[in-house]
Amino acid sequence: MDRIFTAFAHRVSSWSGQPMAFILAMLVILIWVVTGPVFQYSDTWQLIINTGTTIITFLMVFLIQNAQNRDSSAIQAKMDELIRAIETARNEFIGIEHLTDAELEKIKTVLEKECGGDDRHRQSIGRLIARR
Repeated sequence: MDRIFTAFAHRVSSWSGQPMAFILAMLVILIWVVTGPVFQYSDTWQLIINTGTTIITFLMVFLIQNAQNRDSSAIQAKMDELIRAIETARNEFIGIEHLTDAELEKIKTVLEKECGGDDRHRQSIGRLIARR
């Protein structure tokens, strides 16, 4: 079941990010607007678009979240492998994605201090920006 859902979520997420999906959505809205006078802009006419878009949005949230979770896990695995493979890298960083936000913030603060003083750090960032 997991593989089927993953494959389905991947296909839908990939397709929904294409220009053709946007064009199709715009076409549906255009058809809905054009039919307004035919249905005298009734409550039922409005309910159709509201219900349809709500259902699609609700389902897309789960599909997109699945794709994001999968991408994040893959990137994390790749980063862990890079840390493991490089001798000078600190293996303690493998798995830090499971820490709390406060713990991650502490690590970030320590790493920024290790980069040097505030002035040196700002100069380094300035050089990176200047490379553009």
